[in-house]
Amino acid sequence: MLRILLTLILVTATFISPSLHAEQDSVDPIIVSNELTETQKQITRLQHTIEQETQLLLKEKGELRTFTEYRIKNKSSELGDKIGQLIASPDADKQYLKNLVQNRMTFLGNVSHYLDQQIMNMRLGVSQEDSNKIILAISQREVERDHYLKAQFTTLQWAENLSMDVSVQKQKLTEFMLKRADQFNSFVHYTQDELQKAVAEAESAGADISAEQKSQVVALKERLEQSSSSLAVSAGILETLDQDVSQFKQTLFSVSGDITQDVLNFSVASNLLQGWGKTLKDQTINNGPSLTFKILVFLLILFVTSLAAKVATKIISKTVRASKLQFSQLLQDFFISLSAKIVFAVGLLIALSQLGFELGPLLAGFGIAGVIIGFALQDTLSNFASGMMILVYRPFDVGNLINAAGVTGRVSHMSLVSTTIKTLDNQRLIVPNNKIWGDTINNITAEHQRRVDMIFGISYSDNIEHAETILQSIVEQHPKVHAEPQPIVKLHTLGESSVDFVVRPWVNPDDYWEVYWDITRSVKMRFDAEGISIPFPQRDVHIYQK
Repeated sequence: MLRILLTLILVTATFISPSLHAEQDSVDPIIVSNELTETQKQITRLQHTIEQETQLLLKEKGELRTFTEYRIKNKSSELGDKIGQLIASPDADKQYLKNLVQNRMTFLGNVSHYLDQQIMNMRLGVSQEDSNKIILAISQREVERDHYLKAQFTTLQWAENLSMDVSVQKQKLTEFMLKRADQFNSFVHYTQDELQKAVAEAESAGADISAEQKSQVVALKERLEQSSSSLAVSAGILETLDQDVSQFKQTLFSVSGDITQDVLNFSVASNLLQGWGKTLKDQTINNGPSLTFKILVFLLILFVTSLAAKVATKIISKTVRASKLQFSQLLQDFFISLSAKIVFAVGLLIALSQLGFELGPLLAGFGIAGVIIGFALQDTLSNFASGMMILVYRPFDVGNLINAAGVTGRVSHMSLVSTTIKTLDNQRLIVPNNKIWGDTINNITAEHQRRVDMIFGISYSDNIEHAETILQSIVEQHPKVHAEPQPIVKLHTLGESSVDFVVRPWVNPDDYWEVYWDITRSVKMRFDAEGISIPFPQRDVHIYQK
């Protein structure tokens, strides 16, 4: 393989060097100029580096040669990236870009011709003994070609952006890709059939399976993966070229079950549905009585499944609501709902299997559709994930008074997507779970006691001991204030116009506001009765007359 790659790189040097020298002859004055952009300088350095590394490659051996191949590949990719940057720049020199693009198209065309010759030589060298190895090597070679085909297509797009006439090249590429995709479409099906045969033989061999049979299965799997990859590349390029690729995508889906957005493509989906419809029609004509019986069995299984789902719901409901488990309301609802859905889903799959449906492709299709829909509903899934975190960590439950996501209220309902909160003024707010989980959650009623913090001020001329005694008496006499922890009544601060006391009784969370309002009212009334003033800010104005 190294020898093949070495030859390819030597051809690369052959293709790069003439264009590089031509550029040096015609563009050297520009390169020396101070007006040359930094990207153009990097392109020139990369071209020189690739040429120098290619010359070194002739002299090096072993790991040094591998390292040099690695550098050439990376530098070539960097060169393509730099050209792409210049193409995207509105201020780039158009003629300079056209020269770069033209040289790149010539280079890629010569590489394509070289790969054709290499693959043809491999085909002519196939023998009965090493045919599998040669075919695998050809498949690997085609994977290498995929890289150059994508580069060729990108280069044609660059040329079109530069208003270069590449209609002939584009038509040739389209015809080549159609032929290539058709060949790989057949080759993928052929390889899949061969793999199924090899797997069947290996399974029948059981414990007596030979090393040759194992290696055959591994080689065919690798070959199927490589050929599917090449078919996917061809289909992608053809789709961008406005060609019908539904047949190729259907092959990729049926063979590998790849999760791609193309599953929802109408042409692909219609072909799959047509295949299922044909199967159903044939079954109806050829197996009418047995099909009728299967339908009856299908309906019976669904009926039994619905009954089993109801029974499972009742059993799970009684189990999760047991006081010893102490599940949150959200977790209880989750288990109850999930149990019914699981039972029904299993029953539905069993019923479909009685109709002759293959469950493997069906499950793969559901999984693919689920992933695609998931991408479209990322926010909803984020809410679902947050709901799962709330379910597991239980920061609050139904009936708790919370402050979260800028909302204060009592939780009236919870789901895995949203939480319904009734505010203190009886408004119903539905808050997404990701807003709640991503913010600070204050569960006001989580604890059995809550401290009421109040501040009362008296005048500097009032008696401090008398005011403190009155405040202590009011707090201790309130029926909803807890004796333990003891209420705190202390002189707190000496303000600008008042002496401030801090009053901190402990109450039940639900009694917070009632105690707050009662004590505030009682303090005002007692202070008035005892002749203690509650000061307010005042300002003395002195007028001086001359």
